[in-house]
Order: sequence, then structure tokens, then C-alpha cells
Amino acid sequence: MSEIRCISPIDGSVVVARPSVGLEHARAAIAGARAARAAWFERPLEDRIAAVIAGMEALGAVNKEIVPELARMMGRPVRYGGEFGGVEERIRHMASIAAETLADIEVGEDTGFRRYIRRVPHGVVFVVAPWNYPYMTAINTIAPALIAGNAVVLKHATQTLLAGDRLAAAFHAGGVPEDLFVNLTLDHDTTSALIAERQFDFVNFTGSVGGGQAMERAAAGTFTGVGTELGGKDPGYVMDDADLGAAVATLVDAAMYNSGQCCCGIERIYVHESLYDEFVERAVATISDYRLGNPLDADTTMGPMAHLRFADIVRRQTAAAVAAGATAHIATMDADDGGAYLTPQLLTGVTHDMEVMREESFGPVVGVMKVSGDDEAVALMNDSRYGLTASLWTPDVERAARVGDRVETGTIFLNRADYLDPGLCWTGVKDTGRGGGLSVIGYHNLTRPKSYHLKKVTS
Repeated sequence: MSEIRCISPIDGSVVVARPSVGLEHARAAIAGARAARAAWFERPLEDRIAAVIAGMEALGAVNKEIVPELARMMGRPVRYGGEFGGVEERIRHMASIAAETLADIEVGEDTGFRRYIRRVPHGVVFVVAPWNYPYMTAINTIAPALIAGNAVVLKHATQTLLAGDRLAAAFHAGGVPEDLFVNLTLDHDTTSALIAERQFDFVNFTGSVGGGQAMERAAAGTFTGVGTELGGKDPGYVMDDADLGAAVATLVDAAMYNSGQCCCGIERIYVHESLYDEFVERAVATISDYRLGNPLDADTTMGPMAHLRFADIVRRQTAAAVAAGATAHIATMDADDGGAYLTPQLLTGVTHDMEVMREESFGPVVGVMKVSGDDEAVALMNDSRYGLTASLWTPDVERAARVGDRVETGTIFLNRADYLDPGLCWTGVKDTGRGGGLSVIGYHNLTRPKSYHLKKVTS
């Protein structure tokens, strides 16, 4: 049995350590969740919704404790107030559409027959949650899965172990049965074994490409559904008629917020040649104003990266780009210790021959390239093995739609970035994975269709 340890990026101290759950313990917990699911599904939909809403409210009641806890676990500054606003928005939306989305689809009824399609829960849904947004990302699946009548088993990331505890405690306090929603501390081998044994009826994973591949390998031949949201290299494109001030402010924030550790953070920016120089000048000034430091300090606007190894990747990519001819515009900040505390950086003179423009950085670095127009921008945006979001900047909505139709991505943003709208499907293409969270489609993925062909008479 291995020990799972969350190490604080602030000072290297151990935030929490606990043994991983063994295979037999995990099997027993999952069996209990499966047994509890039947009674949960039999409860009226409105009762399940009420329990989820109450769980959300219980989570909100301890948000003041959660915010500094997040800072200690993964480095996000306390000034940003945590994730509860996003959690509430997503839960309330999914609750509001549940009745209509989960209602029977009536196909036809007459004196002889009644026919309809019912959406029924998969059974036990396994949620493997990431550390970068440990509450919002987990809730994308937990809330609709419970509302739809599933049991939920949660495995949270090592870096944010306490988030799993908080989520389970809150929903239990709200009235979700303890054996129905189970939070387990699992190592990789046990996780793979449980999936391979077909212990789960659906698996939802958010994390690295390698992690997603491991999930699919474990599920191979079991016919267990697997939804994945993996790596990204999201682009921004500033067109010749863009509101430059708004574009700079939003794209810089989307590149640097959470120390660049956002699934849909902007990692590469293409700017029309007529605006390029001014964009770079303004962006450099904006980034230079960031205050790198201890995330528990209210004045800090950028904390450390969640782990030293993550910062090392960004440093290596940046150094390689500079060695190949790129220019780094931000001077090393005083708090940059060569470890988890990392200076945010903007690079020009970059090309797609450089790793920093091809592979996920997942840190506070962004490359900016000059483009001649839409065709060149689209070609560059599509020159990636990832596709989660793309941010377009123009007042011309129709032009944006035309360009967006050509971009290989899961979501097109116009004049904004780095936002998850719960009314829309959260999905990706290529190595970003497959599946869809939230929206009507989120419910479809967390249930299966069951058809009823009811003949009323036998003669």
C-alpha cells in the first residue's frame, strides 16, 4: 500500500499524507455505492436535485476555509476567492435543465401501443478529478451524475486531496447518502485494476494525455464508456479590426491566471500584422505588473506553480525557444526562486518549430506571432495536436463564425476566453480527448437510452 502525499508549492511542506486504499477496500466501497444506487434512482428527481443543491450550499458555507487551503495545496492566490462561484453556476444550470433533459421521449401512443425512450443512469460513475480546478472540474460530472440517478466514486488528484474530502462531506451534509457518493484515495495501479475489472459503468477523466491513454487502455475490452478532457494548446487570434485593449487584457489574463495552469488557458496568440507591435507592447506592460509571491498574501497576483516539475517544463521550453531565436520580454522577478515560483513570460520571434508553440506548457508563458490574415491564422491555429478552445477577436460576428467553422477545436470564443459556459457542451478534439460535459449533452453522456415498446393488447 503506497502513501499519497500532497506537497505544498509554497514551501515544500506536507499538506496531507494518507495511505492509498487497497483493492479489496475499494471493491467493497464500490459495491456499496452500487447497492445504494437503486434506492437513490427511485427517489423523485426533485428530491435528488434538492440534495445536490443542499450539498452545494454546504460547500459554499466553508468556502472561507477552502480558499487558503487551495493556496497551500496548489498555489492559487487567496485574492481570487476560490471556485465556489463557478461551482454554483454550473450546479444551478444543470439542475434547471434536468427535468426537461431527462424526461421520456415520447415516440407515439394509440389504442394499441405506447412507445417511448427513457434516459436511465449508467450505474456507478467514476470521476478522476484534476488539481488545477479541483472543485469546478469535479463538479462538472459529480452534480449531473447524481441528479441523473447515478452513484459516484471520486478519485481526486494527489495535489488536491483535501478537495475530495470537502466535496464528499458537503454532499453528505446535503443529504446525498454516504455510501452513494464515495471519495477514495487511490494509486494508479489500483485505479487501472478497478477499471479493468469493470467495477465502473462510466469513467470520466480530466488530466494529461498520458493519463487519458492509461484510462482507455485499462477500459479496453470492457465496453465501459470513457470520457476524457486532456491536454490543450489553446490559441487566440486578434484580427485587424479587434478592440485591442480588450484583447490584450483578456488574453493576458487567460494566459497567466492560475499561473497558466488552466485547461483552456491561452498558450499561443496570433495577431494581425497591423496590430502586432502595439499588442506586444501592451501585453508586456500588463504582464510586468504581475506580483509573483506567496499566494497567502492578499497582494499576490501570481502564486507558485503547483509543483516544481511543472515549472521545470516551462523553464525548459522557454530556454529552448530563446536558444532557437525567440525573445523573452519579461525580466526575472525577485520572487522567482528557480523552483515553483516562476516569472510569467511573453515570447516573440517564436515559430511552430519550437516546443513552446507545439506542446502544452501549462504554465505562465505565451508565444505571440504576427499573421497576415485569416487564412494564415487558421492554418497556425490548426497546426496542433490539441483542440479544446480558441479565442477570436473582432466586432464582426459573422466573420468570427466563418473563421470558427474552420478551426479544429471544441469551443469557439468571440471576444472572450477561458470560460466554461454550463449551457454549452465542454468537449475537445484530437489529443484533447473526447466526450462532453455539462449542457444537455452532459446528461446524455451520464445516462443511456432505454427503449419501451409497449403493446397494450395481445389480440
